[in-house]
Amino acid sequence: MNTEAQIHQLREELREHNYKYYVLDQPTISDFEFDQKLKQLQQLEAEHPEFYDANSPTLRVGGEVTKNFETVAHRFRMYSLDNSYSKEDLEDWEKRIKKLVDGAVEYTCELKYDGASMSLTYEHGKLVKAVTRGDGVQGDDVTTNVKTIRSVPLQLKGDYPDSFDIRGEIILPLEGFAKMNEERLEEGEEPYRNPRNTASGSLKLQDSAEVAKRPLDCLLYSIKANRLPFDTQFEGLQKARDWGFKVPSEAKLAKNIDEVLAFVNYWDVHRHDLPYEIDGVVVKVNNLQQQDELGYTAKAPRWAMAYKFKAEQAVSVLHKITYQVGRTGAITPVANLEPVELAGTIVKRASLHNADQIAKLDIREGDTVFVEKGGEIIPKIVGVDFTQRSKDSEPTVYISACPECDTPLIRKEGEAQHYCPNTEGCPPQIIGRIQHFISRKAMDIEGLGGETVTLLVNNGLINNYADLYELTKEQVIPLERMAEKSAENLIQGIEASKQIPFERVLFALGIRYVGETVAKKLAKHYKTIDRLAEASEEQLVAVDEIGTKIAESVVAFFASEANKITIERLKSYGVQLEISAAVLANQTDKLAGNTFVVSGVFHQVSRTELKKLIEDNGGKVSGSISGKTHYVVAGDNMGPSKKTKAESLGVPIISEMEFLEMIQ
Repeated sequence: MNTEAQIHQLREELREHNYKYYVLDQPTISDFEFDQKLKQLQQLEAEHPEFYDANSPTLRVGGEVTKNFETVAHRFRMYSLDNSYSKEDLEDWEKRIKKLVDGAVEYTCELKYDGASMSLTYEHGKLVKAVTRGDGVQGDDVTTNVKTIRSVPLQLKGDYPDSFDIRGEIILPLEGFAKMNEERLEEGEEPYRNPRNTASGSLKLQDSAEVAKRPLDCLLYSIKANRLPFDTQFEGLQKARDWGFKVPSEAKLAKNIDEVLAFVNYWDVHRHDLPYEIDGVVVKVNNLQQQDELGYTAKAPRWAMAYKFKAEQAVSVLHKITYQVGRTGAITPVANLEPVELAGTIVKRASLHNADQIAKLDIREGDTVFVEKGGEIIPKIVGVDFTQRSKDSEPTVYISACPECDTPLIRKEGEAQHYCPNTEGCPPQIIGRIQHFISRKAMDIEGLGGETVTLLVNNGLINNYADLYELTKEQVIPLERMAEKSAENLIQGIEASKQIPFERVLFALGIRYVGETVAKKLAKHYKTIDRLAEASEEQLVAVDEIGTKIAESVVAFFASEANKITIERLKSYGVQLEISAAVLANQTDKLAGNTFVVSGVFHQVSRTELKKLIEDNGGKVSGSISGKTHYVVAGDNMGPSKKTKAESLGVPIISEMEFLEMIQ
């Protein structure tokens, strides 16, 4: 056997043994035999670098060092999940689903692993990229570190598609976590707090050899591609197993919500029997066509729901109530607590939300309180132990002036929060607006973080986000922790942000109530900042999904002289304040004023592409048929009830080809 064939054979053998050991937990050779084969392969590869393979089993030991993890866009957005906490929540969800899809609905129930979300990209059966969840639109490329995780296949087997992404969680099994902490204690180090945070932190270690020493595992649950070789989520899980992925066998198919609840109730009791942590159950509509019909809200799929197990609770003492000022001037009261362990972390602070919540629960300084960590990341106080309250306790009096600039607070009718109206002079508002402007989903300015923004403001170098574009390297070098290279990166990052598209710039401006989705709608409708600035409240409300509150906020923003000056300055620096010609070239008004419902399976284009074509040509996509629907685009297997409803309302039903002819 020649050397190349020998290397190839050893790689195949090691991949198979690795799969049997780490995925199936059914080893067929000893650890010693495995190590001997690995050493033999390492030696052959070192002697013959011409046979290098980026996915060789020898790379599992790590060794590459990553100084900066590159930010990359996800091919398919990673959405969050809506949460439910009761039987009633799930039943309400099912009612909403059944209004939007035809026929019987089955559900896939899966365990909700408590780890670090990850997207793996495979091309021709080889792992080419591993990206953290990030903000769902883009994340950090941690491929080098993920390749050291033994249960992540580097080369697939079977009938896998040529190109796809697969989603999962990187976890740290409880046994491995305990062993890591034993070693930490022996070395006189502080133990790690919980498996989830330790798993997440491991992915950002610069030396992949260090990552390789940690007993990380990867559990997969969702395949994403333009065309999938299966029709249901449950089939997808089996396919992933066949291709070599570690997919837990606990997933179950449920015919109704009662069967879903039986699964939930079982795992609420038995979750502690598992070798890793879970914090709930994920319920998904099983049929992929029904998933497509249900689609997504701005933040989450309509076809999935996370059922969260009851939140953990702890008892602590509230020492002091302090007040934070956000970038919009909103005041948030914060409870400063006696440190207490809750859900694997030490909690020292908790949100009190607003004055009404404090009054409702009668929360006072000195109280013994119940702290809970539920669906929110930040713990909250859910009650007071009145038996522990001292007799000289005084009710909480909410502050009347801003804790930062002493401006009298205002509270608009119908709003829960107090606000500081000193927009241009209140330091946290100034800093907060600039931090929002540079954030990932907005201008994503490389080399500039939140702490640096604070330094720049406190040193009098900037007072609003337009000032960033006048900064020079010489001005920022003297700042604390700023070397020449980092100063260069900062100035280059600011320059590069001039290429960020208009919809993200609009989001970056920090107009109250204008989030990512609303910014996209407004940018698409008005095309330029000047046209948007001229719009009246009535005109804005006429735009799809823009309500009175948003319209009032947009008009107020552009009525401000200070904001007008800032916009003109941004224009003069070359920031993108209109949709680019390249994007406009792909958009028309051919379908303006028409609402479409898309149903069935399509062949020329995917359902997602079809919806985009409708929107790019000025039309609106709706999930359900009504008297306001102009056309139903029907593919194969269109639901009979949708067909009946369209016919009863006299809505034209057109084919995929007829639709494509409309936009030619």
